[in-house]
Formats: sequence, C-alpha cells, structure tokens
Amino acid sequence: MLTDDVASNKAIGSYGASLIQNQLKHLNMLSILTHCNTGSLATAGYGTALGVIRALHDAGVLERAYCTEKRPFNQGSKLTAFELVHDNIPATPDSAAATLMKARRVDGVIVGADRVAANGDTANKIGTYSLAVCALRHGIPFYVVAPLACIDLSLSSGEELVIEERSAKELLHSCGLGEQVGASGISVWNPAFDVTPACIISGIITEKGVITKGGSDLFNIKDFVGKTTGNSQQ
Repeated sequence: MLTDDVASNKAIGSYGASLIQNQLKHLNMLSILTHCNTGSLATAGYGTALGVIRALHDAGVLERAYCTEKRPFNQGSKLTAFELVHDNIPATPDSAAATLMKARRVDGVIVGADRVAANGDTANKIGTYSLAVCALRHGIPFYVVAPLACIDLSLSSGEELVIEERSAKELLHSCGLGEQVGASGISVWNPAFDVTPACIISGIITEKGVITKGGSDLFNIKDFVGKTTGNSQQ
C-alpha cells in the first residue's frame, strides 16, 4: 500500500506539473498557492496537491509556493511549511490570499480534495471555496488534486455531501487546544469542510490523468472513471 500510494502521488505530481506548465506556458517561472496540508504528512509520501508543487520545483519552474495558514490548527503554516523548508522549496506562509492574488503574485492555486461528486463539485478543508472565488475574480486558474479513490459517483453533486461540524472549542481556544481567546458565551459555527462548485474549478488532477471540461463546460467524471478503471458501468 505504501509503494502504491507513493507511486500514485508521483503520477499525480507529473500530470499536474505538465498541465500547469502547459496552461501557463507564457510564464517562465510560476508561483503557486496551496491550502492546508496535502504532502508527505497527509499521505504515505510525496503528496497530492503538494506533490504537484514538488514536481514543479523538480522541473525548475517553481519560483515560490504560498501555503495558507488554515485556521484553527494552522496545518499550512506548521505542516506544509515544514515540508517545503525540508525540501528547500522557496515558500511563504500566507493569511492574506486575496491581497496576494490582487497583487498578481500568484499564478495558480492547487488544492486537495476529500471527496469529489459526480458533477465535479469538490469538498476540501474549510476556506477552499473562498480561495476558488478569489481566484475566479482575479483570473487565476484553480486546480483540484484528488486520487480516484476520492471520487464518489453515488453523489450527484456537492449538495449531497454531509459536512462535519466540529467543536466550538477549536475556534475559541488558541491553536484549537490551549488558552481561551474567544469571548465566553459567543455562538460558534465550525464546519470542517466546504464545497467548491465544479463551475469554478479549472481541472481535476488524478493519478490517471486530468479531468477537463468538455464543450458544455462540464466535467464528465463518470466517463473518465469508466475509461481509467476499465468499468464503463461504474
């Protein structure tokens, strides 16, 4: 399983890097923003979305990676930043993504996904949808990276996903665990994930290739899964 997962992640990295270099071929060097942690600490090794960033770095075309902090546990500034420093990849943790995009310092956004619905809607850590909306506003391509195992054809759209709501303590205490920093008695809504609609996703990168939109500007997830698994009835 370890060997298969690392091989899968490296295939994702290769497909993703090729896609992005082709889509942004007018640029010699690329700055990429990612969200939460999708690297070796979240997978068996190499990573999914972070694997694409690693592949771009290995190709010599990555100028800088920006990793959003991801409150309340700061997986981006702790885990993703740790991996980027470990690999000597130029990187900056960031909490002002919209301003960064407005300043034209980001060429593409690459995020992971915990679930992909049949229409291409994707669920990922809370804050992903905000980044997708900002990327759309500033004309920046927004890519989702997900192994085929994350695709759930039983879900027609992201509207059918049940989003976990987590403890209020995570938002009211420092780093979600320590000293209370929020006002006692304040109400809290703490969804762990949000759903990004397929209409604002540029492409979905998997270990079997990239799912792109057809002439109707829609993802044909079912056909892609059928062709890559050899089961057209799936």
